[in-house]
Parts: sequence; C-alpha cells; structure tokens
Amino acid sequence: MLWLFTDRGRLGDPLMAAAGLPRGMCGVVLRDDMAPERAATARALARICRARRNLLVVAGDAALARAVGAGVHLRGGRRLRGMAGVRGLVTSSAHGVTELRRAGVARADVVFLSPAFATASHPGAAGLGAVRWAAMARRAPRGLVVGALGGVDGGSVRRLPGVRCAAAIGALAP
Repeated sequence: MLWLFTDRGRLGDPLMAAAGLPRGMCGVVLRDDMAPERAATARALARICRARRNLLVVAGDAALARAVGAGVHLRGGRRLRGMAGVRGLVTSSAHGVTELRRAGVARADVVFLSPAFATASHPGAAGLGAVRWAAMARRAPRGLVVGALGGVDGGSVRRLPGVRCAAAIGALAP
C-alpha cells in the first residue's frame, strides 16, 4: 500500500496530490498541525479519499479524525487522548525499536519506520539504510505492519527487504 504524508513546505497542495493517488490502494496521513485551514483540509481530504476508496488518518487530533470519519496517526507510538470512538486505521511513526514497540502497545495497525534513507525533510540527517531498517523492522511486535518513510521512491523501496507498505512526500508531489 502506498501512503502520502502531507507537508506544507514540501508537498504543495495536498488535495491535488491525494486526488492523483491510485484508487483503492493508498492512504493519506494529514499532518500540518499548525495550518489554520487544517479542519477544512481534513474535510476535503476525507471527501477525496472516500470517492477514491483510499484511507485517511489524521495525525495528533482524535476529535478531528472522528469529525471527518478518519483514523488516527500517532507520533512515536504515543496514544492520543480521546481516541475512544475513533473509527478507522491507527498508524504511527517510529524512529527506533522503542517507538516500534510503543506503537504495538498502542495497538497501531501500521507503523512507518523512518527515515529509511536520507530525506529532504531532514537535511543532513542520515537515513537508517536498508540493512538497519530491515533489522529494526524485524523487531516490531507481531502483527504490526511496518512501512517505510523517508527518502522512499520507486527505486529505493525495492532495497528494503520485507517492506509491507511505503510512504512518501516529495515522490508523490503533483
């Protein structure tokens, strides 16, 4: 499965990017917490995702997720207040084994282990690389789907053994 992460600085228009995703095979993680139009963007993304049979999760805001009928995205596996009543998928980010385990305890369905490779989102920061990424992914709790984020594109994702899904920002920009 392919996931789009929103990023005001790098992606541009998240609605256009979401509308360009393949039908029924993708998901969108709405981040951009400080954007003044975040609720309106969430509503518009929910309409696009429903029409295209794709998934939507909202990062860090269970109330907004409930309001638009989306799942939630946890940061580092940390549960959100008010998650009761949220329907849909629970995703999480993880930047190491501790956060992978925390995501499992939080009952996430999918965790994005990052940064798989060097990425423009974190200039100068080293990526995990294929070997370290795979070693960490193998230590994830049983049943947790591990996806890759960070420097992921059609070529780099093939270097990750056992990757179950991939997420991107720049590689999916319209």
